[in-house]
Amino acid sequence: MAECTESMVGIRECNIFLRRGGSGDPMLFLHGASGVPGWIPAFDTLSDSFDLHVPDHPTYGRSDEPEWLDDIGDLAMFYLDFLEKRQLEGVHLVGNSLGGWLAMEIAVRNSTRLRSLTLIGTAGIRIKGKPIADIFIMDPDDLARELFVDQSFADGIINAELTEEETDIRLRNRVSTARLGWQPRLFNPSLRKWLHRITVPTHVIWGDTDRIVDVAYADEFGRIIPGAEVTIIDRAGHLPHIEKPGPFVDSLTGFLGRQAA
Repeated sequence: MAECTESMVGIRECNIFLRRGGSGDPMLFLHGASGVPGWIPAFDTLSDSFDLHVPDHPTYGRSDEPEWLDDIGDLAMFYLDFLEKRQLEGVHLVGNSLGGWLAMEIAVRNSTRLRSLTLIGTAGIRIKGKPIADIFIMDPDDLARELFVDQSFADGIINAELTEEETDIRLRNRVSTARLGWQPRLFNPSLRKWLHRITVPTHVIWGDTDRIVDVAYADEFGRIIPGAEVTIIDRAGHLPHIEKPGPFVDSLTGFLGRQAA
C-alpha cells in the first residue's frame, strides 16, 4: 500500500489541502458534499496502481476560501488551472455526488488533459419527478442514515468523538455545499445540453440503494453521455467507494483496463 502524503498546494493564490499517494497514471478524486473522510481503503488500493490526488475543494476541509468562488462553474475552472499548474496529463477524473457534478462541469469545458471520467452517485442534472434528496433540511444524523445500506457506517459517523477542528470542518463543508448547490438544488439547468461534449471514456457507478440520488440517474447519464458504461453495485447506498470498496475498485479498475486494452 502506498503511503499518503499531505500538503498545502497553491493554485492561483488559493491554497488547497492535498492528499497524494501512489504512482502510475494520474487520478484526481473529487469529493462530495461531506468532504474527504480520510485516506479510506479504496484510496489505499487505488494508490497501488495510480498517482492518486485527493484535494479538499476550495472552501472545504482545510482549504482556503477564495473571494472569487461564486458557483460550481468557478470551481470547475479552478480545477482546470490545477491540472495545468500541476502539469497533469492523461488524468483519470473521478467524482462522487457534488464532486461528480463538478467533474462533468470540468469535462464539458475542456477535456484535453483527461483520459477518462468516472461518476459515482452524481448530482448535476434533474429528472422530472425524481428530485435529488434535500440534504439541506435533513438532520445530520438522519442524513448519515440515508447515505448507507450498512448502518454500521452511519453509526461510526454519528458516534464519532470529534475534535474542535473536525467539528468546524463538518460545519464548514455543510455551509460550502449550501453555497454551491442551494438554488437550484444540486443541479445546473444548463448542464444537460452540454454533456455531449464529454468525449473521454465515461463510467457511471451507482449504489443500487442510493437514497440521495435515485439510481434512475445512473441510467439517464448512461443514455445522454456518449458511450457511457453503467455499473450498479449491490447493497450499496450513496457512497459505494466507502461502503463497498472492493467492488467499487474492481469496477473502476476493470473499466479503465478495458479502455487501455
